[in-house]
Amino acid sequence: MEMKVTPTAIPEVLVFEPQVYGDDRGFFFESFNARRFHELTGQRVNFIQDNHTRSARNVLRGLHYQIDQPQGKLVRVIAGAVFDVVVDLRAQSPFFGRWVGVELSAENRRQVWVPPGFAHGFVVTSDSAECLYKTTDYWAPEHERSILWSDAALAIDWPISGAPIVSAKDSAGCLLADADVFR
Repeated sequence: MEMKVTPTAIPEVLVFEPQVYGDDRGFFFESFNARRFHELTGQRVNFIQDNHTRSARNVLRGLHYQIDQPQGKLVRVIAGAVFDVVVDLRAQSPFFGRWVGVELSAENRRQVWVPPGFAHGFVVTSDSAECLYKTTDYWAPEHERSILWSDAALAIDWPISGAPIVSAKDSAGCLLADADVFR
């Protein structure tokens, strides 16, 4: 897997950009290779669940995480574009409460690595978008938590005008100050 890896302002959150081979027939790229992922990150991951979402423009999903059964996620977009956000919820981290945002699109083919201990969310910036993400643990509704996307303490600069389309569950997310975090 030829892949460029770029750390973000939170070094554990990584952006992967694949080498794409294309011609008049189309393109090919390797989206994941466990051996190469380990070489590039020093981490051995075991992805056990794949998720696929489709959302309309201005749909905002997140900020989600699981407290007692944390998931690492490798996220990419296969149609459209999103602004993807990762928030550090590790209480002992020098980056606790900070966020990074990355544009993921079918065109740029970037992927973002969301390590366990972080919340994740995105807003759709195209007419619609389809996201695929691999997870290192199963979805466990009893451990799922949500931080309010608009928490002033986070001050996330979502690239939207007007109110996003948010689920009832995400609208009821808690503030960072009241959240279960990783200790």
